[in-house]
Amino acid sequence: MDPDQTRPLSAVKPGQTVKLVAIDAGRGLNSRLASMGLVPDVEITVLSNNHPGPFMITVKNSRVMLGRGMAQKILVT
Repeated sequence: MDPDQTRPLSAVKPGQTVKLVAIDAGRGLNSRLASMGLVPDVEITVLSNNHPGPFMITVKNSRVMLGRGMAQKILVT
């Protein structure tokens, strides 16, 4: 996959670090994710992306667990 291509966070493999581009969600989810440090241009490292297990990432030295629906709405490069 082209590294400059935007894709959902849910498609990123464990161990990869990506940059957040946008969040394709309503105001409520946008502000909730922003309060967790998920803001544009932040680097996100995927720790775990096992089906059906948890989707776990690190953002600014904090571990965050996301639902798959949320991870699908977060667009990264």
